[in-house]
Amino acid sequence: MSTHVTQIDEVKTTPWAGGRSPFAVEYGKMMMWFFLLSDAFTFSSLLIAYGALRFSAASWPSAELVFQSIPGITDHGQPLVFVGIMTFILIMSSVTMVLAVEAGHRNSKKEVAWWMFATIIGGFTFLGCQALEWSHLHHEGFWWGSIPHAEELKHLFRGGEEATFHVSAQQFANLFFTITGFHGFHVFSGVIINIIIFVNILAGTYEKRGSYLMVEKVGLYWHFVDLVWVFVFTFFYLV
Repeated sequence: MSTHVTQIDEVKTTPWAGGRSPFAVEYGKMMMWFFLLSDAFTFSSLLIAYGALRFSAASWPSAELVFQSIPGITDHGQPLVFVGIMTFILIMSSVTMVLAVEAGHRNSKKEVAWWMFATIIGGFTFLGCQALEWSHLHHEGFWWGSIPHAEELKHLFRGGEEATFHVSAQQFANLFFTITGFHGFHVFSGVIINIIIFVNILAGTYEKRGSYLMVEKVGLYWHFVDLVWVFVFTFFYLV
């Protein structure tokens, strides 16, 4: 019997045994990946719809002309500066999340708490910037179902026929507020979850468990939100 067991152990440890199974993933982490995959399909559908309308339209608002303000500082002359700041803030929050996960692997409670707090601040800051941008666009007359008159839209277009300005601007506004709002909802949800995790960290919940796996799971969601913003930024602000 002992000889048989030894032979089995030898087979498992041979170079051809295949190593660790790729399916040996913790249940909660796997479910998070399934959720993110389904959410990716939703965002993809919205962005594909935007692309289809954008490239089939005779005219379309120019991003560098629409997004050239820094709310509270200047209304024009600074194309894409403010959204660049927003993007930098969100990317940096992803970096702090990486550092939180890394600290969790070392079971360093203080470091995990600090980096999670920094991530929360980054998320709130991004949401605040987005609120300022929405407020400015609303002040300019852009909103769901409400945009300026055609003659007031000329400065937002490069070429095209004036007769198509109103329709194109309406489609642009509806899609912009829908997609960025949907993404903002994800960021807000992530911030709330991060706060819950942060409270548990301070309470020593994960320290008692001997694992900060929950921080890693939440980190997957936060990185996904950041990645989606890269595509939103590309579609709306660059293309």
